[in-house]
Amino acid sequence: MSDSAEQGEERSAQELLRERRTAAFRKARRVLARQGSRDTIRGRLAALQEAAPQVYDLDEGTDIYGDRIVASLEERVAALLGTEGAAFFPTGTMAQQVALRCWAARTNDPTVGLHALAHPEVHERSAFTRVSGLRPVRVADGPRLPTAQEIRDFPEPFGALMLELPLRDAGFVLPTWEELTEVVAAARERDAVVHFDGARLWETTVHFGRPLDEIAALADSVYVSFYKSLDGFGGAALAGPATLVEEAKTWRHRYGGMIFQQFPTVLSALVGLERELPRLPEYVRHARVVAAALREGFAAAGLPWSRVHPEEPHTHQFQVWLPYDPDVITRAALRQAEETGTYLFAGLWTQGGPGLAFTEVTVGAAGLEWTAADVEAAVADFAVRLAQEAGARADG
Repeated sequence: MSDSAEQGEERSAQELLRERRTAAFRKARRVLARQGSRDTIRGRLAALQEAAPQVYDLDEGTDIYGDRIVASLEERVAALLGTEGAAFFPTGTMAQQVALRCWAARTNDPTVGLHALAHPEVHERSAFTRVSGLRPVRVADGPRLPTAQEIRDFPEPFGALMLELPLRDAGFVLPTWEELTEVVAAARERDAVVHFDGARLWETTVHFGRPLDEIAALADSVYVSFYKSLDGFGGAALAGPATLVEEAKTWRHRYGGMIFQQFPTVLSALVGLERELPRLPEYVRHARVVAAALREGFAAAGLPWSRVHPEEPHTHQFQVWLPYDPDVITRAALRQAEETGTYLFAGLWTQGGPGLAFTEVTVGAAGLEWTAADVEAAVADFAVRLAQEAGARADG
């Protein structure tokens, strides 16, 4: 068989597995989070049609190039974050490039200090450098946010420090409030501006013990997402001083972000702010219950090695690590969903090393129904299927 034929068969197998996972998720009676992005188009539209009249006057005219409902959302975000203004962007990638190139012009320094695991470094194909003329430098690379001492001791200058809160690829981790304020102070000592990559900033209030506006006030500018935690269709906002926001809107146009009409996405963002934002602290607190129960369940099941990271989640999302290949765990989780209606681990599993994989767990409204005992029982059932899949792999 030719290489192209083998690749075609592999793609087909992966597509079939993806279709099975999607079908199992939609049919599952119990999941820890039921993200709208995994629903059908019909389902998403029906949910928006039901919720939208409660958050906005649908008899108002639609938006044209960023007015009306878009402007209303921008005002709402600025009020929540306590900033002078906010600008809606179609993507967070665009919002952050615009923010940091604006700061680069003001500081006369295109260098941006960031963590090695920050989203632009890992997921954006060198967009900072190739599109916006920025020069990222890695101020830290451990599974945590940079420390104040690392910022003070960094051997070369930078005009802006970007902090991802929480740091997703390290396990949705956050510093303590004291550590965060010290890092910001250290950046100020270097005359650097501070920008928060706050795609998931909405759910940090429990960990920091502070309201959103107090957290945002530490930074010179903040980006937030409307789909990662608020379950919107997409979109982002850049918040900060009025002069920065106005300049950002000019660059938004230049980057192709001045879209003719965006009311469906903006409506979904307003629904998320109304419905999901107030519940995020509840999700965070219950994520800690779920994480503890997962640890207990793994220990009781006698798994040779497992890890929940962080042990006490900083947000409503965290990582689970298991000593198996991703496809073995994926198939075990899928079998559990198809045979019992409980989809304990519905996310993707990623190779983390030889014979080691991890997944991201999100606890949302659906997860609030799970008691610790429910989680431990689901882990025990999952462990049986995991052993079976591992055995089949060894025999095959």
